[in-house]
Amino acid sequence: MSTAKKDSVGLADPTRLEPYHAKPKDSTSGTAKPGEELLQVVVETPRGSRNKYSFDPEQRVFRIKSALPAGMAFPFDFGFIPSTTGGDGDPLDVLILMEEPAFPGCVLLVRLLGVMEAEQTEQGKTKRNDRLIAVAEISQLFANLETLDDLPRQLRSEIDEFFTQYHRLQGKQSRTLSWKDAAAATRLIERARHKRSAA
Repeated sequence: MSTAKKDSVGLADPTRLEPYHAKPKDSTSGTAKPGEELLQVVVETPRGSRNKYSFDPEQRVFRIKSALPAGMAFPFDFGFIPSTTGGDGDPLDVLILMEEPAFPGCVLLVRLLGVMEAEQTEQGKTKRNDRLIAVAEISQLFANLETLDDLPRQLRSEIDEFFTQYHRLQGKQSRTLSWKDAAAATRLIERARHKRSAA
């Protein structure tokens, strides 16, 4: 049996990182200049995964939260913005567009495209569960995307349908309220930071 102290086990808590971080000076890819402040995201579930991973702050480990059925997988990397609290009580969710999947716990710098405002209902209770949409700074394939309007309409529909079905499998109802621009997404982040600070 381990005799390690409780506060010395597990990983560093990524939920406590700053939501913004300067692009490293040795970075050679992306559209931002070295030293420029970008949004920082912690990946929980990689693109193509049927397993839904989640950071457990109590044990400070990543764990498998649930599994999707055969034929269903996450369309892009899915993670959270540290030091924020969303309408569901968890850090704000982010869907990250990039070519290859990362891994649980990987930290990425991203550019915001906007936000998919949504609500979910479970056992008669409805709460907000917005999803920010962002492009990984290192991405080359998605580097030309600057706003949500640059996303193909079909891709928006597929993202919407994925989350609808994902929540349905959990016994929840999900409804997309609207798609808003990067300015609205930034305001959402600032509110979520204040909410976290007040907690």
